[in-house]
Amino acid sequence: MLALALITLLLHGALTGLFYTFSMSVMPGLNAIDPAQAEAAMRSVNRKILNPWLYLAFLGSPLAALVTGILANGPAALWFFAAAGVSFVGSFLVTMAINVPMNNALDAGTMSFTDYSPRWTAFNTLRAVASAAGLVLVGVGLVQL
Repeated sequence: MLALALITLLLHGALTGLFYTFSMSVMPGLNAIDPAQAEAAMRSVNRKILNPWLYLAFLGSPLAALVTGILANGPAALWFFAAAGVSFVGSFLVTMAINVPMNNALDAGTMSFTDYSPRWTAFNTLRAVASAAGLVLVGVGLVQL
């Protein structure tokens, strides 16, 4: 049980760091260069980020929290269920409903980088905050085990 809770914590931490890094360094760095270059770079990033390591953290965070909640006893279960819900809504749903369609529009050339960047970054920051909240909820659940 402890091992699964620690894996859940690790996955939430990895996803939080990923989203945080994009909002705090990658996007400002891209905003500082020519928009055509930034657009090309972001297209490349969007293609390369689709790999097993992303899927492990992105899909694993809410699933691991859910499974940990199911297996946990007492108050710890509620904290893990809360983490699963926050992660699912704040990370998975936001990504699928907003960030991925924007990535697809950028890739198709139907959205310019100057239109893309501020909105994408705002929703990515929301994902970072939600992931951090999930990380905290997992941490509280962990100490309740």
